[in-house]
Formats: sequence, structure tokens, C-alpha cells
Amino acid sequence: MAIRDVRLPEDEPAILAFLHGLQDYEAEFEPDRRRDPAWAVEHWQEALRRRAERSGAMFIAEDDTGQPVGWAFAHDETNELFVVEAERTHGYLAELYVIPEARRGGHGRALIVACEGWAKARGHTVLMVGVLAGNAQAIRAYEGTGFAPYNLTMRRYL
Repeated sequence: MAIRDVRLPEDEPAILAFLHGLQDYEAEFEPDRRRDPAWAVEHWQEALRRRAERSGAMFIAEDDTGQPVGWAFAHDETNELFVVEAERTHGYLAELYVIPEARRGGHGRALIVACEGWAKARGHTVLMVGVLAGNAQAIRAYEGTGFAPYNLTMRRYL
């Protein structure tokens, strides 16, 4: 297994496949996921914009044969003014996905460690991640690497 920086444009097809894979997985428990063909390209363009504007970093996880099996994307984020200044600007783990065949092999944990290293190098003392409430597998994985619940967003359909 190896973790490396994303190389563009060669990694773009794998990342687009990862985006579709995550969306398909999340659609199993969250009905608001877009599934149209254009969404992944739109989302990828937005991620590239955020990476440029928010000093982001993107990483690829490779298996032992050098094939991409997952990716992560982190960027700077700024919290509300009511948060103490030392924690207001923090790292945000915006994307993380590992293909089903490679899960439980340490790739996700290694991608998180890469994002933590990026955040520390940026001077951050906090790394945040958003997780869908229905994604119990991801919640367990993040808790297993030291993340703890911070905020709860609730929804009511009208």
C-alpha cells in the first residue's frame, strides 16, 4: 500500500470513479444523493476550485500493484466567529473513499493520516470531517482514528 499526492490529469478517471462509488454507496441510506451522469464532473470541478482557493491537498491510496483504490481531499476551512480564534481556521477532510474490495486494509486510515499530516503542516490544531448520520461504517472508522462528534445538523422534510 502507498499514499501519494494526486497526479493530474492521470488520476482524474479514478477520482471520478471514486466519486460515483461514494455517491452510489451513500444513496443506499440517503435518498437525496444525485445520481445523474453530470454530477461527478461538476463536483470534481468544485473540488478543484476549493483546492486552489483553500490551500487544499489531495491524496491517492494505491494497492500493492500500484492501482488507485481510494482518495482523500482536505482543505482549509474557517469556522464561525463564536469559535475561539486558535480553532477558527482548521483543516477539513472533505472527501474520503476507498473501493469496497480494498476496505479494511488500512487504506482509509492511511489517507486520514496523510490529511492529518497536511493539516499539521498548515499549522492547524483541528481536523474536522462531515459524515452522514446514516453512514455507521464511516462513523466507526473515523471514531477509530480519534475523531469525536462535534456538531449535529438535523433535517425535517416539509
